[in-house]
Amino acid sequence: MPKAYWIAHVDVRDAETYAKYAAIATEAIAAHGGEFLARSGRYVQLEGNDRARNVVAVFPSFEDAVACYNSARYQEAVVHAKASSTRDLCVVEGI
Repeated sequence: MPKAYWIAHVDVRDAETYAKYAAIATEAIAAHGGEFLARSGRYVQLEGNDRARNVVAVFPSFEDAVACYNSARYQEAVVHAKASSTRDLCVVEGI
């Protein structure tokens, strides 16, 4: 079964509130077998819209990645993310 990846591009407006999101989201992601591959490291924007924070997480499967997003614990985190950031998030199935 192919792995799946969360790819997020984020602009944080309120670091304190976003930190609450990150703490809860980290727990939810780990609970669904997810691991971070990249989390706000160095980057260069070559095309498209620039966002200062870029995150990639890997999950055991596409279903695990989607289930994580829809979980009650992650949705608890999303409230803080929406209040403190502008972001794009997608799930991509690996090959």
